[in-house]
Amino acid sequence: MYRKVIVGLVVTLALVLATWFVVAVLQANRDAGGEGSTQVGPRGQIGRDAPRAGAPDGSSPRPDQRLLDSLPPDQIVEPNQLIVADPPRGFAAIVGQMGFSVVEVVRLEQLGMEIFRLDIPSGSTVPAARQQLAARFPGLLVDSHQLYQSQAMSEYQSQLARPIAGWPPSSDSCGVGIRMGQIDTSVDTTHPALQGQRVEFRSFHNAGRRPGPADHGTAIASMLVGTAAWGGLLPGAELMAANMFEVNETGQVVGSGLGLLKAVDWMVEKQVQVVNLSVAGGDNQIVRRAFDTARDKGLIMVAAAGNWGSDARPAYPAAYADVMAVTALDQQRNAYVKANRGSYIDFAAPGVQIYTAVPRGGRVMSGTSFATPYIAVLLAVQIEAGAPKSAGQLSDTLRRQATDLGAPGRDDVFGWGLVNLWPRCP
Repeated sequence: MYRKVIVGLVVTLALVLATWFVVAVLQANRDAGGEGSTQVGPRGQIGRDAPRAGAPDGSSPRPDQRLLDSLPPDQIVEPNQLIVADPPRGFAAIVGQMGFSVVEVVRLEQLGMEIFRLDIPSGSTVPAARQQLAARFPGLLVDSHQLYQSQAMSEYQSQLARPIAGWPPSSDSCGVGIRMGQIDTSVDTTHPALQGQRVEFRSFHNAGRRPGPADHGTAIASMLVGTAAWGGLLPGAELMAANMFEVNETGQVVGSGLGLLKAVDWMVEKQVQVVNLSVAGGDNQIVRRAFDTARDKGLIMVAAAGNWGSDARPAYPAAYADVMAVTALDQQRNAYVKANRGSYIDFAAPGVQIYTAVPRGGRVMSGTSFATPYIAVLLAVQIEAGAPKSAGQLSDTLRRQATDLGAPGRDDVFGWGLVNLWPRCP
């Protein structure tokens, strides 16, 4: 009998100790920012200085895309990082003593800029670290490492880019002699829509990450220079396609601000006539300076107006001076319901339920992303015909051919309206 009592006590004690151990481990994981912690947030908490933390098994927690998309664009930034433009001599050594780590130094030869990418000190936040650098280096151009989104939405109907805009069919030689640029996601150059086309692809993703998927970039590239059979707007043109998107440590696809800067520099080097930017994010001082420099060097830029359905959150780079912002229309010439509105909107073009190429096939897509190529193509044709490479003069040319769709004159929904032009080639 005593033996049974002793065995019972031992079993009870073992259960108590096991329960205590499990509770202690779970609590330790929560305190460390592991599974169950609310410290690690989605992409913009990506952006709002999330402490470095992961799941207990070492894997990264996967963010909720819906929460991510609800954040203001200025808060969607790379966690725990800053970028600095043209710092003074000895900068790396000084910031190293302050607890910063220099992750990457990029020389943008065409733009004449040197960019430092920094990891902020452990335990700090992006705003606090930015203030720390500003206090130590008065006048230093420092900002967060902005992230961007591709501006696409999926729908359910099949129509190619040319017929949906009412443009006549063309031959594969339409656009020969024109050189355009695209800054977007990766591009599947083996897709039938792009096989044999004049596409040069280069990726500017972080070397420590893999590039993002090629769906969006392939769709835009096939609209710009896809074969005539796929409804390409200028099948005979050359396309310099740059990827700025990558998969971060939480599994989220993000458009790197530094990748954008590298891509713009490459576009200037390649002397493209027009660059299509079907991406959107928040304002950034360093990106703004780079775009100003690129504009001064003759680069014409066209960008998606944004799909946030807002008149209070301008999308960049579309809202920068001399970047032409394009909004999307459906087939009844109504504004796309998710399109941004604002004083920066320049023109409208078809962008709803367009069937375009994606890896392994095709898909119906909607968004201001898919309106942007129409204006990019029309500008490239104007420049090839001898028009001056001035954003203002080119805008005036398109404006004279635009159908006013909203309030008389330019308005915040349609800009100057729908441009009634198309390339005059067989």
